[in-house]
Amino acid sequence: MARFEKTPTGEFHSGYGCIIMAAVIAVFGFIIWWSWYSLVTMDKEIGALTQNVPGILAPIAPMPDLETKLVDFAKATNAGKPATLKLSVAELNALLVLAPDSGNGSYKDMLRVKSLDAAKNLITADASLPMNTAKFWENKKRYLIGEIDFKVEMTAVGPDAKVSAVRVPGKVVPEGMLQGMQMYGYLGPYQSHPTLGPVLKTIKQAKVEADGVMLSSQP
Repeated sequence: MARFEKTPTGEFHSGYGCIIMAAVIAVFGFIIWWSWYSLVTMDKEIGALTQNVPGILAPIAPMPDLETKLVDFAKATNAGKPATLKLSVAELNALLVLAPDSGNGSYKDMLRVKSLDAAKNLITADASLPMNTAKFWENKKRYLIGEIDFKVEMTAVGPDAKVSAVRVPGKVVPEGMLQGMQMYGYLGPYQSHPTLGPVLKTIKQAKVEADGVMLSSQP
């Protein structure tokens, strides 16, 4: 039986392998350079907006009736009954105390709700947000001191609040930084809270009004 031999039909040049390797090295080098450039650039942008000490936020007044309101609302929603809950600015601030520490501190040390915009469905808060530096291993913080607008919206796990605008006195917040902050929902810590999380899931409507945020178990 005749034997078949595979014979190359095209010419191979050793230079092809060099070109491919050079292309791989160039791409890999670009990725490293871009990562470094992005980190350094963002670090400088954050540094231009922040200060080394946290801002001073207004004290949170105790709201003794808030717990009763929350319990009554939770009982009604867990029983499948229609219920509404209206939270004032003072009560929203009292809820900040319940947020767990995510590793960078608690909301009570970062935010203080100060006004509501019913027309735009926004909650405005004074902010003192801790941010890492590029030298993260030094465990140093810097703080963005300014004002944040949060837009209230509904999600699959209940209401959430996402950054709509950030204002730092005398400075311009870069668009890329703002877009990064807009990716995260600020009610995440509450959604994982053993008591508040299940209640949030029963809320079908959230609306900012002139004198408070109205939550309802009905769409």
